[in-house]
Amino acid sequence: MTSTSTLELTAADAGRARALRAMKRLATGLLGLMAVIFAVAFALQGRYPWLEYVRAAAEGGMVGALADWFAVTALFRHPLGIPIPHTAIIPKRKDEIGVSLGEFVETNFLSEEVIRQKLASFSVSEKVGGWLAEPVNAERVTAEGSVAVRALLETLSDDDVREVIESLATKHLVDPEWAPNIGRWVDHIVAAGAHHDAVDLLLDRTGDWLVANPTAFERLVSSRLPGWVPSFVDRLVDDKLYREAVSFVQAVRADPDHQLRHALDGYLGELAQQLQHDAGTIARFEHTKHDIIDSPRVRDVAGKTWAAAKTAFLEALDAPDSELRQRIAGTIADVGRRLSSDRSFSTSVDTRVADALSYVVTRYRHDIASIITDTVERWDARETTQKIELLVGRDLQFIRLNGTIVGALAGLAIYSVAQAVLAAF
Repeated sequence: MTSTSTLELTAADAGRARALRAMKRLATGLLGLMAVIFAVAFALQGRYPWLEYVRAAAEGGMVGALADWFAVTALFRHPLGIPIPHTAIIPKRKDEIGVSLGEFVETNFLSEEVIRQKLASFSVSEKVGGWLAEPVNAERVTAEGSVAVRALLETLSDDDVREVIESLATKHLVDPEWAPNIGRWVDHIVAAGAHHDAVDLLLDRTGDWLVANPTAFERLVSSRLPGWVPSFVDRLVDDKLYREAVSFVQAVRADPDHQLRHALDGYLGELAQQLQHDAGTIARFEHTKHDIIDSPRVRDVAGKTWAAAKTAFLEALDAPDSELRQRIAGTIADVGRRLSSDRSFSTSVDTRVADALSYVVTRYRHDIASIITDTVERWDARETTQKIELLVGRDLQFIRLNGTIVGALAGLAIYSVAQAVLAAF
């Protein structure tokens, strides 16, 4: 796989680089000091025999320093640029390290037992509930949620939303037959006599209008008489019809058992049956329904309604003191208080959270861990090595320092023991 450069050195990395260079200079300086001590002691040990112990210590220190320098350097690159086997381990085995790291995380962290044990050690619902119960935090969640909802609504195309609404409305509202349901609804209304109040209201309004508008009624009648009818006949007809209309309405209003009421009951009952069972009536009703709903004016009204609702909703989301924001914040705070005070509710929530996370971990643990493996594979080997060295290289330089000191002590101890053994024999 071809690695790509995806790592960037940060300001913190620059500080680590300076600290690493300082530690390298210190470790290398100590090696140089051991070399100088060794040279001086080696040159003067014939004149001053006690310098043999100093020479042995310096010799051991140099060996320890060189061995640890080789070991530390071999992790990141070839020592002195020489391709010695089993050196430059990290750049050569970067992908294998990524796989091992992914397997380690998957095995030791992404397991159902670990998730449940961690969640059992503290109550998620109580902590979250206590935090949400604070009005400031509830308002903060509301504000952040409002920003997210606004961003979502602004990314949606109004045309697409209208198409989705129209599609859903067509599928679930328009396409199903209305006539049988309306017929059953009318049938129940007639059987219960619930329409009588509506009839009485209509009669009251009609009677009131006739009393208040006799001239308008007379013009309405006169306009439909032939032009050759004399004017006095017009007035007679107008007066007669007006009185008959007022009298008829008053009679129907006063008589609950009036023939017109029974006729209306019969008509509504017959209409209810036809809407349920007569194919012709059902077809005409559905055709009229589609003509009305598919009207461009209706669709235009629907579009304007969505635009107005969206604008009003966004304005309510933006205003911190809007009723919508206050209600949402209040609801969140109430939920938080219940989570922190209602033990049975919080236990139920904790159980559901644990079950959900366990399901996700059990089902997708390998996919989650593969993110680590895939990410490491995409990294450039040189930059990956540089990044790791910056993170741990300074600590590794202490190995060189310790190796120099331990080597010096070991060299001194070995030489001293050897001299003691030779003196004994």
